[in-house]
Amino acid sequence: MTSSPPRKPRCARFSPQGAKKHLGRPGVFLERAYVALGSNLGDPQATVQAALAALNDLPRSSIIAVSSLYLSAPVGLRNQPDFVNAVAALDTHLSADALLEELFAIEARFGRRREFHHAPRTLDLDLLLYGDETRGAARLTLPHPRMHERAFVLLPLVEIAPDAVIPGHGPAAALLEDVRDQSLTRLEPVLAGKTA
Repeated sequence: MTSSPPRKPRCARFSPQGAKKHLGRPGVFLERAYVALGSNLGDPQATVQAALAALNDLPRSSIIAVSSLYLSAPVGLRNQPDFVNAVAALDTHLSADALLEELFAIEARFGRRREFHHAPRTLDLDLLLYGDETRGAARLTLPHPRMHERAFVLLPLVEIAPDAVIPGHGPAAALLEDVRDQSLTRLEPVLAGKTA
């Protein structure tokens, strides 16, 4: 008896805007979301790697792409360590609000304290884009405010989604031109995926 090699799992086709994909059941959609990761306390590289594993374990979600790690200077409060940053693309069945709650829970597990604006962070997870959804609520603003002004968000985003468009601001790749004065150092590529 011969056995055939195991099949690779099928994933939804990549769409830079994260258009909704119907999954055969009424009202059930798969959405493309982009999450920024940042850390500058403890061992930031290890923290970002561990946070990626936590993201990949989210219910009804799967990481489909992860950028390289980048080192960036802190914004606002300069007297603190540099940040390690990355961006991950997820396909998720979670709503934007449910995904945000999951991100807050992961931050809490990593010891995140919200002491003051621009404070050092064990882990910062920001929901950048959720499909093409836009909203301006106090708890969740989409797209994430100021993402279009931050090289440490735009460069990793463009690395994994070259055609990404930030609603209200335009193509992410074009916006990189406006932040070229912000210095980033590429550290290493990151591999993340569910393991059997």
